[in-house]
Amino acid sequence: MDIGVPKEVKDQEFRVGLSPASVQTLCEAGHRVVVETGCGLGSGFSDDDYVHAGARVVDTAADAWGQALVVKVKEPLPQEYGFLRLGQLVFTYLHLAAGRELTEALLASGTTAIAYETVELADGRLPLLTPMSVIAGRLAVQFGARFLERQQGGRGVLLSGVPGVAAGRVVILGGGVVGTEAARMAVGLGARVQIIERTVERMTYLETLFGSRVELLASSSQTIARLVPDADLLIGAVLVPGKQPPKLVSRALVSQMRPGSVIVDVAVDQGGCVETLRPTSHSQPVYVECGVVHYGVPNMPGAVPWTATQALNNSTLPYVLRLADKGLAALDHDRALALGLNVHQGQLVHPAVREVFPDLAAGRRV
Repeated sequence: MDIGVPKEVKDQEFRVGLSPASVQTLCEAGHRVVVETGCGLGSGFSDDDYVHAGARVVDTAADAWGQALVVKVKEPLPQEYGFLRLGQLVFTYLHLAAGRELTEALLASGTTAIAYETVELADGRLPLLTPMSVIAGRLAVQFGARFLERQQGGRGVLLSGVPGVAAGRVVILGGGVVGTEAARMAVGLGARVQIIERTVERMTYLETLFGSRVELLASSSQTIARLVPDADLLIGAVLVPGKQPPKLVSRALVSQMRPGSVIVDVAVDQGGCVETLRPTSHSQPVYVECGVVHYGVPNMPGAVPWTATQALNNSTLPYVLRLADKGLAALDHDRALALGLNVHQGQLVHPAVREVFPDLAAGRRV
């Protein structure tokens, strides 16, 4: 199969869909890979690295997008909609629940799109979302600590504290992969950490992991209302696969937080769980609302592309190989991959996304 790897165009998105190592594996399997010049520079990969791996380097995005299978990292942006076409297969993160315009563009083009974030194993695990969730969870604390610095607009709180001065308080909404990794980092810094989680089974697991170093609380509106105002750093880590997460933190509750506190909502790429938080970018990562610093970068792992690209490829490559070997027929033999199918030839396929956009699910768009 002919596989295209365009350069990412999202603000400061330095990850790349395929690393040279992945390209070499695909070429050794008999496939042809076309990469846009410079696509890997942000992750530390030169055009020569790709040539040595067996790829053909092309000058334009159109050439990379012109292949039968396009492998990306982030969702197509408006300047890329013109590359979408009938008969094309796109494999990338999509997060359609938060993107009606993109959903409409995919439907109108006839493109078949498989989303990394909805590929789901039989036990409910999301194998292509997990590696970036691990990174995003760890970065949430790293970025939160930075923006708590006074020079960055924060309260001037050191999360670890010092002898005689209390450590900062980190409140995490959700105890999944993101929340667990955020807690791991926050505990390592010496912060006081509280996780609000809805399932007893997950809390039991987290207790075995953290013991008494983390306070675990069952999720309820009362618990959230009690803990959020005292948080120095509030981290949103709520995931509802294929759907927008509920708004657990209202504007009124944000206004009760101390001035200079920080909110990092990792769920912003699906719409976010904090009412006052909107998507930002790596160029302009924060804004202040209700006196609170809001961080809403939807592609957080793009800040560490050398690590993130390789972590992502470790998980995506087996699925790329299956698609390259069998095309859409791979979905007939791989239920996890089939669950990743969001849009196919003008039809909205994924049940969760259909619930978000019932009007778009009603009819064929091609």
